[in-house]
Amino acid sequence: MGNVEKISVLLVEDEHMLAEILADTLGDRGFEVTVAYDGREGLDAVHRARPDVVVTDIMMPRMDGYTLVRHLREEGCDVPVLFLTARSETEDVVRGFETGGNDFLRKPFALDELIVRVKALAGRSHDSRPVQELFTLGRYEFDAERRTLTLDGRVSVLSGREAEVLAYLCRHAGETVSSSALLREVWGDDSFFNLRSLNVFVSRLRHRLADDPSVEIVSLRGVGYKLRC
Repeated sequence: MGNVEKISVLLVEDEHMLAEILADTLGDRGFEVTVAYDGREGLDAVHRARPDVVVTDIMMPRMDGYTLVRHLREEGCDVPVLFLTARSETEDVVRGFETGGNDFLRKPFALDELIVRVKALAGRSHDSRPVQELFTLGRYEFDAERRTLTLDGRVSVLSGREAEVLAYLCRHAGETVSSSALLREVWGDDSFFNLRSLNVFVSRLRHRLADDPSVEIVSLRGVGYKLRC
């Protein structure tokens, strides 16, 4: 696997030995790595280093990963976040994404998988897609670039992942979209773990679109989804 240029990573991990191994591995692959050992240090490091991607553990002293990411999102910081976690229950996944996380990687994991996921998140943060994408969904107006969903003058701001999923469905409105294709486009791979995450985001988008019954994300069992509007 070739080196990666100019991708800066903030690694937030309270297990010092694991942090050293991960930092050395990422550094050897060409990443610029800053290390913090708890959520408070991580929050300060984001302000100082302005990383392209944050990779953070969840269970840490002083400030956990969920709280770290919640603070970042409240500040308006949309840096992509990859959670490292030994927890894989659905409620943990839901909480992580609702907090503002972008991806999960379960411990133990292969180092190459970590690198692939970091590269995918960094690629999305550097996406130079120049087209301003505006979609009309029934009574809703969706601005994919600004991540805003407007209904009767009321504006909701979507999370980055919500906006990516909805934008993909909008580009293929009226078409059957396979779960695998959507996952590869938005998550970077179509693993079962990411499929569970996709289901969470579709549920959240349905809730956001519930005020106009003419707009519907239809589940096609064993296949994927179709956006009707």
